[in-house]
Amino acid sequence: MPFSAFLNHAMTRLRAGMVFALIAFLSIVLLSACADGGEVGVTEDASWNSESTPTAKTTDKPAAASETPAPTRGSGSSEAEGTKAEETEQGRAGGSAAGTALALLDELEVKGRAPKTGYDADLFKWRSDADHNGCDTRNDVLRRDLSDITLKAGTKGCVVIAGGLKDQYKGETYTFDRDPNNIDIDHIVARSNAWQTGAATFDEDTLKEFGNDPLNLLAVSSSLNRQKGDGDAATWLPPAKSYRCEYVSRQIAIKHKYDLWVVTAEKSAMQRVLSACDDEPAFTENVTWPKPGEGDDVTTAEDTKRKPSNSQKSNSTGSSSKETRTSGGGSVYYENCTAARDAGAAPVRRGDAGYASHLDRDGDGVGCE
Repeated sequence: MPFSAFLNHAMTRLRAGMVFALIAFLSIVLLSACADGGEVGVTEDASWNSESTPTAKTTDKPAAASETPAPTRGSGSSEAEGTKAEETEQGRAGGSAAGTALALLDELEVKGRAPKTGYDADLFKWRSDADHNGCDTRNDVLRRDLSDITLKAGTKGCVVIAGGLKDQYKGETYTFDRDPNNIDIDHIVARSNAWQTGAATFDEDTLKEFGNDPLNLLAVSSSLNRQKGDGDAATWLPPAKSYRCEYVSRQIAIKHKYDLWVVTAEKSAMQRVLSACDDEPAFTENVTWPKPGEGDDVTTAEDTKRKPSNSQKSNSTGSSSKETRTSGGGSVYYENCTAARDAGAAPVRRGDAGYASHLDRDGDGVGCE
Protein backbone atom coordinates (compact mmCIF):
# COMPACT_ATOMS: atom_id res chain seq x y z
CA MET A 1 0.00 0.00 0.00
CA PRO A 2 1.46 3.45 -0.89
CA PHE A 3 2.31 5.55 2.15
CA SER A 4 -0.13 8.27 1.30
CA ALA A 5 -2.96 5.78 1.14
CA PHE A 6 -1.90 4.33 4.47
CA LEU A 7 -1.81 7.78 5.98
CA ASN A 8 -5.30 8.59 4.72
CA HIS A 9 -6.63 5.31 6.07
CA ALA A 10 -5.06 5.95 9.46
CA MET A 11 -6.51 9.45 9.70
CA THR A 12 -9.92 8.15 8.79
CA ARG A 13 -9.70 5.54 11.54
CA LEU A 14 -8.47 8.13 14.03
CA ARG A 15 -11.31 10.49 13.30
CA ALA A 16 -13.80 7.66 13.63
CA GLY A 17 -12.26 6.68 16.96
CA MET A 18 -12.35 10.24 18.22
CA VAL A 19 -15.99 10.57 17.23
CA PHE A 20 -16.77 7.31 18.98
CA ALA A 21 -14.85 8.40 22.07
CA LEU A 22 -16.66 11.73 22.10
CA ILE A 23 -20.01 10.02 21.82
CA ALA A 24 -19.07 7.62 24.61
CA PHE A 25 -17.88 10.52 26.80
CA LEU A 26 -21.06 12.50 26.23
CA SER A 27 -23.15 9.41 27.04
CA ILE A 28 -21.27 8.92 30.28
CA VAL A 29 -21.76 12.56 31.21
CA LEU A 30 -25.47 12.42 30.51
CA LEU A 31 -25.91 9.21 32.49
CA SER A 32 -23.96 10.69 35.37
CA ALA A 33 -26.12 13.81 35.32
CA CYS A 34 -29.29 11.74 35.45
CA ALA A 35 -27.93 9.71 38.34
CA ASP A 36 -26.94 12.89 40.22
CA GLY A 37 -30.38 14.41 39.69
CA GLY A 38 -32.09 11.36 41.23
CA GLU A 39 -29.92 11.49 44.33
CA VAL A 40 -30.70 15.17 44.82
CA GLY A 41 -34.43 14.36 44.78
CA VAL A 42 -34.03 11.70 47.48
CA THR A 43 -32.00 14.09 49.59
CA GLU A 44 -34.74 16.76 49.39
CA ASP A 45 -37.46 14.28 50.35
CA ALA A 46 -35.47 13.09 53.35
CA SER A 47 -34.73 16.59 54.55
CA TRP A 48 -38.46 17.55 54.33
CA ASN A 49 -39.30 15.09 57.09
CA SER A 50 -36.20 15.51 59.20
CA GLU A 51 -35.75 18.09 61.92
CA SER A 52 -32.01 17.31 62.30
CA THR A 53 -30.87 17.28 58.66
CA PRO A 54 -30.11 20.72 57.23
CA THR A 55 -32.28 21.53 54.25
CA ALA A 56 -31.81 23.59 51.15
CA LYS A 57 -33.19 27.12 51.09
CA THR A 58 -36.03 26.06 48.84
CA THR A 59 -37.27 23.59 51.46
CA ASP A 60 -37.10 25.90 54.52
CA LYS A 61 -40.36 27.66 53.74
CA PRO A 62 -42.51 24.54 53.32
CA ALA A 63 -41.09 23.11 56.51
CA ALA A 64 -41.93 26.28 58.42
CA ALA A 65 -45.37 26.35 56.92
CA SER A 66 -46.11 22.79 57.99
CA GLU A 67 -44.63 22.89 61.49
CA THR A 68 -45.08 26.34 63.00
CA PRO A 69 -48.77 27.05 62.42
CA ALA A 70 -49.93 23.60 63.57
CA PRO A 71 -49.02 24.03 67.25
CA THR A 72 -50.40 27.57 67.13
CA ARG A 73 -53.77 26.33 65.91
CA GLY A 74 -53.78 23.41 68.31
CA SER A 75 -52.91 25.30 71.48
CA GLY A 76 -54.17 28.77 70.74
CA SER A 77 -57.54 27.69 69.41
CA SER A 78 -58.09 25.09 72.12
CA GLU A 79 -57.24 27.51 74.87
CA ALA A 80 -59.48 30.15 73.36
CA GLU A 81 -62.33 27.70 72.96
CA GLY A 82 -61.77 26.35 76.48
CA THR A 83 -61.78 29.85 77.92
CA LYS A 84 -64.90 30.68 75.97
CA ALA A 85 -66.58 27.50 77.20
CA GLU A 86 -65.66 28.32 80.79
CA GLU A 87 -66.99 31.85 80.39
CA THR A 88 -70.21 30.51 78.90
CA GLU A 89 -70.62 28.02 81.75
CA GLN A 90 -69.90 30.68 84.35
CA GLY A 91 -72.44 32.94 82.72
CA ARG A 92 -75.22 30.35 82.60
CA ALA A 93 -77.55 30.88 85.53
CA GLY A 94 -74.64 31.76 87.76
CA GLY A 95 -72.54 28.92 86.39
CA SER A 96 -71.90 26.89 89.44
CA ALA A 97 -70.46 29.74 91.42
CA ALA A 98 -69.63 28.82 94.98
CA GLY A 99 -72.45 29.42 97.42
CA THR A 100 -75.25 29.37 94.85
CA ALA A 101 -78.17 26.99 94.67
CA LEU A 102 -76.84 25.79 91.32
CA ALA A 103 -73.51 24.83 92.88
CA LEU A 104 -75.37 22.78 95.48
CA LEU A 105 -77.54 21.23 92.76
CA ASP A 106 -74.43 20.10 90.89
CA GLU A 107 -73.42 18.10 93.96
CA LEU A 108 -76.62 16.02 93.88
CA GLU A 109 -76.53 12.63 92.22
CA VAL A 110 -78.78 12.16 89.19
CA LYS A 111 -80.55 8.79 89.06
CA GLY A 112 -83.82 7.26 87.99
CA ARG A 113 -86.79 7.23 90.35
CA ALA A 114 -86.91 4.17 92.59
CA PRO A 115 -90.17 2.21 93.02
CA LYS A 116 -92.67 3.25 95.67
CA THR A 117 -92.67 -0.24 97.14
CA GLY A 118 -93.13 -0.21 100.91
CA TYR A 119 -94.02 3.48 101.10
CA ASP A 120 -96.28 4.60 103.95
CA ALA A 121 -96.57 8.25 104.95
CA ASP A 122 -96.91 7.20 108.59
CA LEU A 123 -93.33 5.92 108.55
CA PHE A 124 -92.20 9.56 108.74
CA LYS A 125 -94.15 10.11 111.99
CA TRP A 126 -95.24 13.56 110.86
CA ARG A 127 -96.59 15.73 113.67
CA SER A 128 -94.58 14.03 116.33
CA ASP A 129 -92.95 16.17 118.97
CA ALA A 130 -89.64 15.33 117.31
CA ASP A 131 -87.73 18.11 119.08
CA HIS A 132 -89.28 17.32 122.48
CA ASN A 133 -90.42 20.91 123.08
CA GLY A 134 -93.84 19.78 124.27
CA CYS A 135 -95.69 20.83 121.07
CA ASP A 136 -96.64 18.80 118.01
CA THR A 137 -94.90 19.75 114.78
CA ARG A 138 -97.98 21.24 113.09
CA ASN A 139 -98.40 23.87 115.80
CA ASP A 140 -94.65 24.50 115.77
CA VAL A 141 -94.95 25.41 112.07
CA LEU A 142 -97.99 27.61 112.67
CA ARG A 143 -96.26 29.53 115.48
CA ARG A 144 -93.27 30.09 113.19
CA ASP A 145 -95.06 30.98 109.93
CA LEU A 146 -98.13 32.90 111.12
CA SER A 147 -98.28 36.45 112.41
CA ASP A 148 -100.56 38.09 114.99
CA ILE A 149 -100.91 34.73 116.71
CA THR A 150 -103.46 33.79 119.30
CA LEU A 151 -102.66 30.71 121.38
CA LYS A 152 -105.19 28.63 123.21
CA ALA A 153 -104.90 28.81 126.98
CA GLY A 154 -104.12 25.59 128.77
CA THR A 155 -102.01 24.18 125.95
CA LYS A 156 -98.63 25.25 127.36
CA GLY A 157 -98.16 27.79 124.59
CA CYS A 158 -98.59 25.27 121.78
CA VAL A 159 -101.97 25.32 120.05
CA VAL A 160 -102.56 28.16 117.57
CA ILE A 161 -106.20 29.17 117.24
CA ALA A 162 -105.84 32.35 115.19
CA GLY A 163 -103.34 34.28 113.10
CA GLY A 164 -102.52 35.52 109.63
CA LEU A 165 -100.45 33.84 106.96
CA LYS A 166 -98.38 35.41 104.21
CA ASP A 167 -98.72 32.46 101.87
CA GLN A 168 -95.48 32.05 99.91
CA TYR A 169 -97.09 29.70 97.37
CA LYS A 170 -100.05 31.98 96.64
CA GLY A 171 -98.31 35.30 97.12
CA GLU A 172 -101.27 36.40 99.26
CA THR A 173 -101.96 37.16 102.90
CA TYR A 174 -105.07 35.82 104.65
CA THR A 175 -106.42 34.81 108.04
CA PHE A 176 -106.00 31.33 109.43
CA ASP A 177 -109.35 29.61 109.78
CA ARG A 178 -109.38 26.31 111.65
CA ASP A 179 -112.89 25.29 110.62
CA PRO A 180 -112.86 24.73 107.74
CA ASN A 181 -109.12 24.38 107.81
CA ASN A 182 -107.66 26.61 105.09
CA ILE A 183 -103.98 26.05 105.93
CA ASP A 184 -101.93 22.88 105.51
CA ILE A 185 -98.32 22.15 106.33
CA ASP A 186 -96.45 21.20 103.15
CA HIS A 187 -93.44 18.92 102.98
CA ILE A 188 -91.43 20.96 100.47
CA VAL A 189 -89.77 17.76 99.31
CA ALA A 190 -92.75 15.42 99.49
CA ARG A 191 -92.39 12.30 101.59
CA SER A 192 -93.28 10.11 98.64
CA ASN A 193 -90.72 11.86 96.45
CA ALA A 194 -88.08 11.44 99.15
CA TRP A 195 -88.93 7.74 99.45
CA GLN A 196 -88.32 7.25 95.73
CA THR A 197 -85.06 9.20 95.71
CA GLY A 198 -83.22 7.60 98.60
CA ALA A 199 -85.31 7.77 101.79
CA ALA A 200 -86.44 4.15 101.44
CA THR A 201 -83.08 3.22 102.98
CA PHE A 202 -83.44 5.55 106.00
CA ASP A 203 -83.66 4.12 109.48
CA GLU A 204 -86.63 4.92 111.72
CA ASP A 205 -85.01 7.92 113.38
CA THR A 206 -83.95 9.53 110.08
CA LEU A 207 -87.42 9.07 108.62
CA LYS A 208 -88.90 10.82 111.66
CA GLU A 209 -86.32 13.60 111.43
CA PHE A 210 -87.13 14.16 107.75
CA GLY A 211 -90.89 14.14 108.37
CA ASN A 212 -90.62 16.83 111.05
CA ASP A 213 -87.62 18.86 109.86
CA PRO A 214 -88.22 22.65 110.01
CA LEU A 215 -86.24 22.98 106.79
CA ASN A 216 -88.77 20.83 104.95
CA LEU A 217 -92.03 22.26 106.33
CA LEU A 218 -94.02 25.35 105.35
CA ALA A 219 -97.51 26.60 106.18
CA VAL A 220 -99.38 27.13 102.90
CA SER A 221 -102.84 27.09 101.33
CA SER A 222 -104.61 23.77 101.84
CA SER A 223 -105.87 23.75 98.26
CA LEU A 224 -102.38 24.30 96.82
CA ASN A 225 -100.82 21.68 99.07
CA ARG A 226 -103.30 19.11 97.83
CA GLN A 227 -102.82 20.27 94.26
CA LYS A 228 -99.09 19.70 94.56
CA GLY A 229 -99.45 16.19 95.99
CA ASP A 230 -96.08 14.45 95.80
CA GLY A 231 -94.91 16.40 92.74
CA ASP A 232 -91.30 17.49 92.26
CA ALA A 233 -90.06 20.64 90.51
CA ALA A 234 -90.69 19.08 87.11
CA THR A 235 -94.41 18.58 87.78
CA TRP A 236 -95.38 21.38 90.19
CA LEU A 237 -94.17 24.87 91.09
CA PRO A 238 -95.81 27.55 93.28
CA PRO A 239 -98.19 29.82 91.34
CA ALA A 240 -96.37 32.82 92.83
CA LYS A 241 -93.44 33.08 90.42
CA SER A 242 -91.62 35.43 92.79
CA TYR A 243 -91.14 32.53 95.22
CA ARG A 244 -90.03 29.85 92.77
CA CYS A 245 -86.30 30.53 93.03
CA GLU A 246 -86.33 30.24 96.82
CA TYR A 247 -88.64 27.23 96.63
CA VAL A 248 -86.27 25.33 94.34
CA SER A 249 -83.24 26.46 96.34
CA ARG A 250 -84.87 25.09 99.49
CA GLN A 251 -85.70 21.78 97.80
CA ILE A 252 -82.06 21.45 96.75
CA ALA A 253 -80.89 22.20 100.30
CA ILE A 254 -83.21 19.51 101.70
CA LYS A 255 -82.07 16.89 99.20
CA HIS A 256 -78.45 17.79 99.85
CA LYS A 257 -78.92 17.54 103.64
CA TYR A 258 -80.40 14.04 103.41
CA ASP A 259 -78.24 12.83 100.52
CA LEU A 260 -81.25 12.32 98.27
CA TRP A 261 -80.87 12.27 94.52
CA VAL A 262 -82.74 14.06 91.72
CA VAL A 263 -84.10 12.60 88.50
CA THR A 264 -83.08 14.09 85.16
CA ALA A 265 -86.33 15.96 84.51
CA GLU A 266 -86.32 17.33 88.05
CA LYS A 267 -82.78 18.69 87.74
CA SER A 268 -83.56 20.25 84.35
CA ALA A 269 -86.63 21.97 85.83
CA MET A 270 -84.57 23.30 88.73
CA GLN A 271 -81.97 24.67 86.33
CA ARG A 272 -84.67 26.38 84.27
CA VAL A 273 -86.11 28.07 87.36
CA LEU A 274 -82.69 29.18 88.59
CA SER A 275 -81.77 30.57 85.16
CA ALA A 276 -84.08 33.48 86.02
CA CYS A 277 -82.16 34.18 89.25
CA ASP A 278 -78.52 33.26 88.62
CA ASP A 279 -77.44 34.73 91.95
CA GLU A 280 -79.90 32.70 94.05
CA PRO A 281 -77.88 31.58 97.07
CA ALA A 282 -77.98 28.12 98.55
CA PHE A 283 -80.78 28.13 101.15
CA THR A 284 -79.31 28.75 104.60
CA GLU A 285 -82.06 30.72 106.38
CA ASN A 286 -82.86 30.02 110.01
CA VAL A 287 -86.07 27.99 109.95
CA THR A 288 -86.05 26.59 113.48
CA TRP A 289 -89.18 26.58 115.62
CA PRO A 290 -89.93 29.30 118.17
CA LYS A 291 -90.19 28.07 121.72
CA PRO A 292 -93.63 27.24 123.12
CA GLY A 293 -95.59 30.43 123.75
CA GLU A 294 -93.39 32.38 121.35
CA GLY A 295 -94.02 33.69 117.84
CA ASP A 296 -95.00 36.88 116.05
CA ASP A 297 -97.15 39.14 118.27
CA VAL A 298 -98.48 36.33 120.43
CA THR A 299 -101.45 36.55 122.75
CA THR A 300 -103.10 33.78 124.71
CA ALA A 301 -106.84 33.50 125.08
CA GLU A 302 -109.53 30.98 125.75
CA ASP A 303 -111.24 29.85 122.56
CA THR A 304 -114.54 31.41 123.67
CA LYS A 305 -115.34 33.47 120.61
CA ARG A 306 -115.78 30.49 118.34
CA LYS A 307 -119.31 29.71 117.25
CA PRO A 308 -120.68 26.44 118.65
CA SER A 309 -121.07 23.63 116.18
CA ASN A 310 -124.53 22.50 115.03
CA SER A 311 -124.20 19.39 117.15
CA GLN A 312 -123.56 21.51 120.21
CA LYS A 313 -126.58 23.69 119.45
CA SER A 314 -128.84 20.68 119.08
CA ASN A 315 -127.56 18.88 122.17
CA SER A 316 -130.78 18.59 124.23
CA THR A 317 -128.93 17.79 127.41
CA GLY A 318 -127.09 21.06 127.25
CA SER A 319 -123.78 19.34 127.84
CA SER A 320 -120.88 19.79 125.52
CA SER A 321 -120.69 17.26 122.70
CA LYS A 322 -117.04 17.89 122.03
CA GLU A 323 -116.18 14.50 123.53
CA THR A 324 -118.30 11.41 124.05
CA ARG A 325 -117.28 7.86 124.69
CA THR A 326 -118.42 4.77 122.91
CA SER A 327 -119.90 1.93 124.90
CA GLY A 328 -117.22 -0.47 123.73
CA GLY A 329 -113.70 -0.37 125.11
CA GLY A 330 -114.01 3.16 126.45
CA SER A 331 -112.30 4.63 123.37
CA VAL A 332 -112.57 8.36 122.64
CA TYR A 333 -114.93 9.45 119.89
CA TYR A 334 -115.16 12.91 118.29
CA GLU A 335 -118.25 13.70 116.29
CA ASN A 336 -116.35 16.20 114.16
CA CYS A 337 -113.12 18.17 114.05
CA THR A 338 -114.60 21.04 116.02
CA ALA A 339 -115.16 18.66 118.92
CA ALA A 340 -111.64 17.29 118.57
CA ARG A 341 -110.14 20.78 118.52
CA ASP A 342 -112.22 21.97 121.43
CA ALA A 343 -110.86 19.00 123.35
CA GLY A 344 -107.33 20.04 122.40
CA ALA A 345 -106.84 16.72 120.64
CA ALA A 346 -106.44 17.87 117.04
CA PRO A 347 -104.75 16.80 114.91
CA VAL A 348 -105.67 13.15 115.45
CA ARG A 349 -103.40 10.55 113.86
CA ARG A 350 -104.35 7.05 112.82
CA GLY A 351 -103.81 4.84 115.86
CA ASP A 352 -104.45 7.66 118.32
CA ALA A 353 -107.48 7.67 120.60
CA GLY A 354 -110.32 9.44 118.83
CA TYR A 355 -109.08 8.92 115.27
CA ALA A 356 -111.84 8.00 112.79
CA SER A 357 -112.13 8.09 109.03
CA HIS A 358 -114.80 10.82 109.09
CA LEU A 359 -112.20 13.15 110.61
CA ASP A 360 -109.60 12.34 107.94
CA ARG A 361 -110.87 14.11 104.83
CA ASP A 362 -107.90 13.37 102.57
CA GLY A 363 -107.25 9.86 103.88
CA ASP A 364 -103.62 10.56 104.73
CA GLY A 365 -103.86 9.04 108.18
CA VAL A 366 -104.22 12.36 110.00
CA GLY A 367 -107.59 13.79 110.93
CA CYS A 368 -108.50 17.40 111.69
CA GLU A 369 -105.34 18.82 110.14
